[in-house]
Amino acid sequence: MGKPSKSAFDPEAFLTEVGEGKTIFEIRKNQTLFAQGDVADRIFYIQRGKVQLSILSEEGKEAVIAILTAGQFVGEGCLNGHRVYVATTTALEDCRITSITRPDMLRFLHEKPRFSDFFMTYLLTRNSRIEEDLIDQLFNSSERRLARTLLLLANFGKEGKPQAISPNISQETLAKIVGTTRSRVSFFMNKFRKLGFVDYNGHIEVHSSLLSAVLHDKPGLKDVD
Repeated sequence: MGKPSKSAFDPEAFLTEVGEGKTIFEIRKNQTLFAQGDVADRIFYIQRGKVQLSILSEEGKEAVIAILTAGQFVGEGCLNGHRVYVATTTALEDCRITSITRPDMLRFLHEKPRFSDFFMTYLLTRNSRIEEDLIDQLFNSSERRLARTLLLLANFGKEGKPQAISPNISQETLAKIVGTTRSRVSFFMNKFRKLGFVDYNGHIEVHSSLLSAVLHDKPGLKDVD
């Protein structure tokens, strides 16, 4: 019998292990990982926790463009020639982060084909999500955008059971994601609860009836503002 084969390279395990080119650290809730305008010289992988990406306009208006969770990257624009980060990343809860400098990330992508495939799949999935977000913003009412946001935050459509939405994601944060006011979000959330789409119990529990309402245009959700 020959020697047992070495275990296959695991990109996710690789990202969570201490090693050359990688720094692993923790940040506390409300701490900033990087700020809009900071030099973009590294990419980050979220091992544990949730972070919020927000952009501040020249007029001082803030918009939340994404909530990222464990298993996702942030700051990948530095690989595409961005010299500064275009958004601010803030921890919504305690997080464990892997930091990789730009040169090391490029080296890993070149030297480790399985890691390169893993990262490319992530980028393609992320790009599809951005396109869907843009279509949602252009053509759907704020009520429908909120419904879709809640479904995404609860991980509907992913493997495993839907998850409760953390109380760290406030109605104000939801308003910044959807592009409406906090009072409108409060009104819609009360409406969703009365319709049986969501429940509150220290966190938000999203029911499959909300997904059904979005997919099948059932009564309850407005098409326009």
